[in-house]
Amino acid sequence: MARKKLHSQDLLKIGEMAKLAGVLPSTIRYYTEIGLVEPAGTTPGGQRLYDKEDTLSRVRMIKNIEKQRLPLQTIKKIIENHRAKKL
Repeated sequence: MARKKLHSQDLLKIGEMAKLAGVLPSTIRYYTEIGLVEPAGTTPGGQRLYDKEDTLSRVRMIKNIEKQRLPLQTIKKIIENHRAKKL
């Protein structure tokens, strides 16, 4: 899959991403740990950076699916299937 070129304004630190998405930073961290979202890069100091558009879209999708009371592992499979269809 061709990766789009990211500009610094497209990348957000975890706190900025969480605020924009309306979730706690710990939620973004947890989603990252279990593979629901992926950082687009890191700062020189090692802080994770998230693609604003992709991560916001993904978090919103996760939150909408969570309303159906599905476990996160099921949500992960749904997202993986969604990602595979895009390829």
